[in-house]
Amino acid sequence: MNLKRFLAVFKARNLEFWRDKSSLAWNFIFPVLLVAGFAVVFGNGNKAEFKIGVLQEAATIDVTTHPFLQTRYLEFVPYAQNDVALKKLQHHQLDLLVDLKAKQYWLNDSSAKGYLAEKLFLQLEPTAVKATVTGRQIRYVDWALPGILGMNMMFSCLFGVGYVLVRYRKNSVLKRLQATPLTALEFISAQVLSRLGIVLFIAGSIYLGCDLLFDFVMLGSYVDLLLVTILGAMAMISLGLLIASRSRSEELTGGLLNMASWPMMILSGVWFSLEGAPKAVQWFADILPLTHLVAAARAIMTDGATLSQLTYPLSVMVGMIVVFLSVAAMLFRWQGDGR
Repeated sequence: MNLKRFLAVFKARNLEFWRDKSSLAWNFIFPVLLVAGFAVVFGNGNKAEFKIGVLQEAATIDVTTHPFLQTRYLEFVPYAQNDVALKKLQHHQLDLLVDLKAKQYWLNDSSAKGYLAEKLFLQLEPTAVKATVTGRQIRYVDWALPGILGMNMMFSCLFGVGYVLVRYRKNSVLKRLQATPLTALEFISAQVLSRLGIVLFIAGSIYLGCDLLFDFVMLGSYVDLLLVTILGAMAMISLGLLIASRSRSEELTGGLLNMASWPMMILSGVWFSLEGAPKAVQWFADILPLTHLVAAARAIMTDGATLSQLTYPLSVMVGMIVVFLSVAAMLFRWQGDGR
C-alpha cells in the first residue's frame, strides 16, 4: 500500500463526484422529498386499525382462548417480554398492551387510539386492572427515516461504485492504471473510502436538515448511530464492488445492481415492519445488508438501543464486509470479462 498513490486516486474520485452537479443534487433532493412526503401523508398517525400487544409465552396467538382476540379489525402481536412491549407502548407503537391471564392491561394516556382500544377491551373484560405509561409518540416519519436514509445510501453505494468501475473498465481507464505502479488494493481502498466519505456526508447533511424541519425522535447515541451507518455503508459498497469486479457491460452490471437493490428496497423493512411475515421472507431479508443497517439504526433512534444490544446486526454487517471484499478482490480484473 503506497499512501501517495492511494491519495491520488482518492482525490481524483472525490473531484469526479463533486463536479457531477446533477448526480450530487439528486443525492440530496430525493431523500428529502421522500421524508417530506411521508411527514405530510403519515405525520398525524391517523390509521383505522388498532395494534394490541398480548403478553404470552407462545409465539402465536390462539384466538379461541379469549373473546377479545376474536374482535375484528384489531391486530394482535404476541410478546414474551414485558419490558419490550411496554417500551413500544410508551412510544405509541402499540395502542394497548394486555395480559389476559392476569386480567391486566397497560395504556398510554396520551394516545387517542389507546383510549378507544381500552373501551373495546373493557367491554369484554370490565374487571381488568389498569396501568398507565407515558412517552413521546414515534410518528411514522420517525419510524421510516432510517429506512429512507438507508435506501438512499444503498443506491449511492451500489450504483456509485458499480457503474464507476464498469465505466472505468469500458473506457480503458483501468487498463491504463494497470500500467502504473498502482495496485488493486490501493485502487479498491481509495474507491471504498471515497464513496464512504461521500455517503456519510450526504446522509448526515440530510438528517440534520430534515431534523430541523420535523424534529425527529432520537433516543440513542449519535456515536452508535454513526458506527452503524459506517458498517452498513461499507457492506453495501463492498457488495457493489463484488458485482462490478469483472464485467465491462453497463447493461449487465445495471441489471445485477437492480437485482440486488430492489429486494432490499422492498424486503429490508424500509417501508413496513416484517413482524408477522412468513419465515421464508424473514430468512431472505436476513441475508440483505440493508436489513441489518435499517434494523440497527431504527433500534438506536426509536428504542434507545446500545451497541451491546445490537451484536447480531453488527456482526452480520462485519461478516458481509469481509466476505464481499475478499471475493471482490479475488475476482477483480483490470480489463474485465476474465481477461
